[in-house]
Amino acid sequence: MNTVLVFKTSVVKQKDIIFLSPLLNTVLHSTDCWNFDLEDCDNILRVETQSLPANKIVSILLDNGYDCNELH
Repeated sequence: MNTVLVFKTSVVKQKDIIFLSPLLNTVLHSTDCWNFDLEDCDNILRVETQSLPANKIVSILLDNGYDCNELH
């Protein structure tokens, strides 16, 4: 069963998503998926995963200069 994780981010442009795409894809399993909603005021990142912890996603974005906070 997949868990849905939702994050508020500072990602604002498509070029940011292109940059982050290979980084996110390397840690996710083939059945996991993710997407950004840049039209939302919080620039939402939504991740559906079977086992990836939220802190791993946060670390990837923070390590690459983006703000990222999990929304509960």
